[in-house]
Amino acid sequence: MLSILIPVYAYDVRPLVYDLHQQAQALAVPWEILLLDDASPPAWQHLNQSLGELAGVTYHELPQNSGRAAIRNTLARQAQYDYLLFMDCDSGVAAPAYLNRYLQALLPETVLCGGRTYQATPPPPPFYLHWWYGCQREVKSARERSQAPYAGFMTNNFVVPRTRFLAIGLDERLRQYGHEDTLFGLQLQQAGIPILHLDNPLLHLGLEPAAEWLQKQRQAIDNLYELYLLYPALQTRALVAWRRLHRSGLLRWGYPWLQRQARRWEKQLVEQPKPALHLLDMLKLVWLEAAHRRKYRGYVES
Repeated sequence: MLSILIPVYAYDVRPLVYDLHQQAQALAVPWEILLLDDASPPAWQHLNQSLGELAGVTYHELPQNSGRAAIRNTLARQAQYDYLLFMDCDSGVAAPAYLNRYLQALLPETVLCGGRTYQATPPPPPFYLHWWYGCQREVKSARERSQAPYAGFMTNNFVVPRTRFLAIGLDERLRQYGHEDTLFGLQLQQAGIPILHLDNPLLHLGLEPAAEWLQKQRQAIDNLYELYLLYPALQTRALVAWRRLHRSGLLRWGYPWLQRQARRWEKQLVEQPKPALHLLDMLKLVWLEAAHRRKYRGYVES
C-alpha cells in the first residue's frame, strides 16, 4: 500500500526513520521504508547503515552521486507499493499520526501534499536567515496552499500514486540544486493530476549557515533560469517579476546599479539580526538577469 522513500545524503537519518518505523508498525496496511544513500562520505554512511536491520526497512548506497532528481526516480522504480511517500532526509516527524493522516486521505490519481514547518525556537545566529525565510515564506496552511495548488510545489513531503510518478518522473538532466520540484508541479498541472493539500507537515531540520544557504539560493536561481529556457510555461514569483522588468527595459539601464548593490544586500542578509527578506527578492532579480546575460553574451533582448 505505502512505500516511504527517503533519499539520503550526508545526514543522520536515524531519528527520522525510528519515528516513521514506530508509526508504520501500527498501520493496518502493508508498508516499506526505502533508504538510498547518494554516495555520502563514509562517516555518514556508517551512521545510517544499521537502519537496514529494522524490519521493513531497506538501506542501500549508490557508488557515485546521481543527483536530486535521479535518486528519487530510482527509489520510485524500486518501490513495491501503489503509493509513494517522498520526504527529505533532513526532516523530522511533527505528529504521532503523521502516516495515518496520509492513509486516511488517499484518493486515486491524486497527489497529497502535507506541507513544511520549522521549529518554533529561533536557532543560533548563523542559521537564523535560513530559519527566518522558512518560517516567513515556506510555512503555509493547507488552506493557503490550496489557493494556488501547483505553485511552490515541494518534494519534501508528498504522496503520489506510483504509476503517476513513473509516468512523469523528475527531469534527470537537472544535476544542479534547485527548482526540480517547481518543474514537477508544472508537469502535474499539465497532466491534469489533482493536488490535495493537507495540514500534515514535516519539520525541516537541516538548517544551513547564512552565507552557505544564500549561495545555494543563487545556484537555485541559475537552475531556475535554465529550466525556464526548457519550459517557458514555468512560473515563480521571481520569474514573473524578472520577465516584467526585463521586457520593460528597466533592467537594461538599472542592472549596473543593482550589481553594485547586490554585495551590500548579501552582507545585510547574512549579518542582520532580523533579515529583510525583500532584499533577497531583489537579489533574485539580479541573479536572474545575470544568468540571462551569461546565456546571451552581448545581451540579446528576449
